[in-house]
Amino acid sequence: MASKGNFNMPAIQAMGFSLEPISVVIVRTQWNATILDELEKGCKEKLMEAGVKDIRVITVPGVVEIPFAVKQYWEAYKYRDDKPAAFIALGCVIQGDTPHFDHVCNIVTHGTLQLNLCLPIPTIFGILTVLNETQAWERLGGKHGHKGEEAAITALSMIELAQSFRKRS
Repeated sequence: MASKGNFNMPAIQAMGFSLEPISVVIVRTQWNATILDELEKGCKEKLMEAGVKDIRVITVPGVVEIPFAVKQYWEAYKYRDDKPAAFIALGCVIQGDTPHFDHVCNIVTHGTLQLNLCLPIPTIFGILTVLNETQAWERLGGKHGHKGEEAAITALSMIELAQSFRKRS
């Protein structure tokens, strides 16, 4: 995702694509629920501000399970009229005293990359990987912007990009 200063919601809204029939699926974790609630809230607010009416939320135990849930959801919905136009992965991994943090971050990063390479719709990486809880809150409206909002705007940008490719073909 881009940094805070690069987002312009009026420009996103003026892209000229219809969000009415679009479904966006947020896949979020149970871990660090207070932080995730705020990430989800910001994400949903930006999607609704842009006119997305069909926002679905799936909750999984932790970030390692996000790629599996996204893939299974896509397989279940890919032939339906209400299939999603994008997935947004939301989670928060806070470093502990062991290398577990590094492994978990690598797994979810590579899993999201694989989804973006094999699915025909984007999976947006909205996972906070922070050293402590203070850093997480700084990314939820503090000095580092609101990463939930940024994830939503990134999803809208990628949906628009995908739609522009389909119009050209």
